[in-house]
Amino acid sequence: MGVPLTFRLMEKRYLTPELRAHLEGLEIADTGHGFDSFGLNEEWIRAGAGVFAPLYDSWFRVDSTGIEHVPTEGGAVLAANHAGTIPIDGMMIWNDVLRKTTPPRVVRTVMDHFVNLLPAISIIFGRCGAVGGSRGNFHELLERGELISVFPEGLPAIGKPWSDRYTLCDWRQGHAEMAIRHGVPIVPIGVIGSEEQLPTLMRLPIHLFGLPYLPIPASPVPLPTKYHIYYGEPIPVHEDYRRDQADDADVVREASERVKAAVAGLLQRGLSERTGVFR
Repeated sequence: MGVPLTFRLMEKRYLTPELRAHLEGLEIADTGHGFDSFGLNEEWIRAGAGVFAPLYDSWFRVDSTGIEHVPTEGGAVLAANHAGTIPIDGMMIWNDVLRKTTPPRVVRTVMDHFVNLLPAISIIFGRCGAVGGSRGNFHELLERGELISVFPEGLPAIGKPWSDRYTLCDWRQGHAEMAIRHGVPIVPIGVIGSEEQLPTLMRLPIHLFGLPYLPIPASPVPLPTKYHIYYGEPIPVHEDYRRDQADDADVVREASERVKAAVAGLLQRGLSERTGVFR
């Protein structure tokens, strides 16, 4: 599947000369045909940056703090809160890191299993760097020194009730285990704005393409909430634990709780600093 004409036109319209020049520094693990082993493609990355630019710049008006905490080289796990009915938060983190790291780095966002079943969308996400959340994928990407973005709250978080916004759901531990096993740091991320973008009115028991439910949002389109992304100081699990401790359930639980506490702290900071949902 080549880059659609619509995407190319949006890239031409919205990819500024400065951003285009910035992306010239992009490097991917090309297997010899313009793609890496997961289907990532450089042309698609530029097209994706152009397609998402109006959302990033004009609709959600993304601001970020602490991008210096994202490693400029080597592997790392980025762990963030998750919300909003559809995964716009993942798209905005992908864009923010791509734009603000030098050289530009592509975040390999971990997708829920059902996304791979969605026609066209799964291919588009894959071409821009998203991967399925298998252990094998984690292993290969971290061994290659790439950035992996995860949402430890998982799918339940995107349908959380309005009353529970910015309250972290059950926190999965797999990201901590893999970070310890591969000797990489974990960067906590707090995303402010995503949890008001598209409140869910109800969840229908309809399971299209493997979806656990069909969400019915309160608005036909995401609201133009102001996004604030906070990157926290890396949690040095690669220094605090031995790699073989990835098999110790107590150690993994402790590391995971450290990440959860750091994300919760970033959320509290963000909520205290913002002046309104839309500004």
